[in-house]
Amino acid sequence: MKTRGEKITMLTAYDATMAALFDRAGMDVLLIGDSLGMTILGHPNTLQVTLEDVIRHTQAVRRGAARALLVADMPFLTYQVSVPEAVRNAGRLLQEGGAAAVKLEGGEPVLDVVERLVSLGIPVMGHLGLLPQSVHQQGGFKRQATTERARKQLLADAAALENAGACAVVLECIPSDLAQETSAALKIPTIGIGSGPHCDGQVLVSYDLLGLTAEAPPFARQYADLGNTILAAVRAYYDDVKQGGFPRDRAANA
Repeated sequence: MKTRGEKITMLTAYDATMAALFDRAGMDVLLIGDSLGMTILGHPNTLQVTLEDVIRHTQAVRRGAARALLVADMPFLTYQVSVPEAVRNAGRLLQEGGAAAVKLEGGEPVLDVVERLVSLGIPVMGHLGLLPQSVHQQGGFKRQATTERARKQLLADAAALENAGACAVVLECIPSDLAQETSAALKIPTIGIGSGPHCDGQVLVSYDLLGLTAEAPPFARQYADLGNTILAAVRAYYDDVKQGGFPRDRAANA
């Protein structure tokens, strides 16, 4: 797709129902992101997400999606401790979860993991820029690679991930011109999130796109307002039950 100049579409998915809808809509890639810790489980960040959490949600997405490529996030401390442990954990995401590839964060520190996984036939997607699993080290959820030194490091890390065998790399919250430069320098596709229009594809957290989060990041575009739609529907049901309108109305019509 990168060679053809065709943009890659990617969304997060966490359950079978949504996965089936996203799949029918034509999404190229569904990411079972550790963002589920925030969107589904109510945590303040992704650090509390476990391997079992991601396996369970990947299984659900696999049941709903028939054609999209499924990529599962490797949670915090599932690939940083040792290469053998990373292999076991990534293998479980494919074998038990049903993912086709895994995604992990970082550059130089994880190259040995990427190389080993790829050598065993496990496709790996990289992730640079804002790293949610390093939110405390990076000082919060804010734009990254804004200094010349940081820009050079990101470009070097992207090239190193490609050389290690990564099949793609997510670029999160970096300057648009740096994302463009990185995309042009790599043969593998870049997937942007909050990094401008010049990446080879784009990914959004589906709950942000659908208007289901109270505070979406500024770069996310809300394509629907399902939060208020659901709220109105539930309030209407509440009122009907309280006032005796449900289930009597439907029974009367029958």
